[in-house]
Amino acid sequence: MQVRGLLLLLALMLLAATTEAGKNKKEKVKKDGSECEDWRWGPCVPNSKDCGLGYREGTCGDESKKLKCKIPCNWKKKFGADCKYKFESWGGCSAQTGVKTRSGILKKALYNAQCEEIVYVTKPCSSKIKSKSKGQ
Repeated sequence: MQVRGLLLLLALMLLAATTEAGKNKKEKVKKDGSECEDWRWGPCVPNSKDCGLGYREGTCGDESKKLKCKIPCNWKKKFGADCKYKFESWGGCSAQTGVKTRSGILKKALYNAQCEEIVYVTKPCSSKIKSKSKGQ
C-alpha cells in the first residue's frame, strides 16, 4: 500500500516538473524577439529594377526591421504586389475603344497595404478571328 502511494506521488511530481519545463520553454521562445505587436510594414522595394528580390521595412514604436520579399516580374505593377484581387472574366470588345475590360475585387491586403477595393484593367482586343473548324 505504501509503495503504491509513493509511486503515485513520484508520478505526480514528474508530471508537475515536465509541465513547468514546458511552460518555461514556451515563454523563452519568441519568433523575432520583439514584444511589439503593432507593426507597420512598408511596400516591398526591389534591390534592382522594378521586380525581383528586395526588402520591406517595418516599424513598431522605436523598433525597426527589414524582411526579405519578392515582387514577381510578371506582376501588375499598378496594383502592387501586396494587394491580391479576384478578377471576373473579360468583357466584350468595345468597337469604339478597341479594348476589353474586367474588374477585380480585393481579396487580401498583405502587410497592412493600402489597396483599392475594386480595380479595373483593360487590354487590346484580339485582331485574330478564331475559327472553330479544325480538320476538313
